[in-house]
Amino acid sequence: MTGELQTLEICTGAQPAWSVIWLHGLGADGHDFEPIVAELDLPAPVRFVFPHAPVRPITINGGYPMRAWYDIVSFDRGGPEDEAGVRASARQIERLIAGEAARGTPTARMVLAGFSQGGAMALHTALRHPQPLAGIIALSAYLPLPATLAAERSAVTERMPIFMAHG
Repeated sequence: MTGELQTLEICTGAQPAWSVIWLHGLGADGHDFEPIVAELDLPAPVRFVFPHAPVRPITINGGYPMRAWYDIVSFDRGGPEDEAGVRASARQIERLIAGEAARGTPTARMVLAGFSQGGAMALHTALRHPQPLAGIIALSAYLPLPATLAAERSAVTERMPIFMAHG
């Protein structure tokens, strides 16, 4: 599961100056937050990149395969986590960030956003990213692998804006 992610892209104008990489939740796909673009009144052209997570079996759902950034092994706080899956997805998301940078968008003009499992991956990836991002949006999310953050956190993230909401 280390290949390139399939994505859906929407630009709000010619020559986007900003990029938002928006990660969906468990069982959804990149189309999940596509409708939000039309609801936003953005002052500058933005490229929205909506990747589709790989399909994988999910333990808590009886092994049923679905789009997911990593396996969910348990609902127990502090329970086992799919570290290999989290890290593999983080590498794929890092490639999306690098791809946007190669298109001319500086990382300081990129936002990593996500809902639920996608928000968890936004937090995990952006807090460890070596260049500053414009910010993180994490909706109904949590931080996976929290015990590793202190050792792995990038110093450039100390002042990065983070919007978290749950509802």
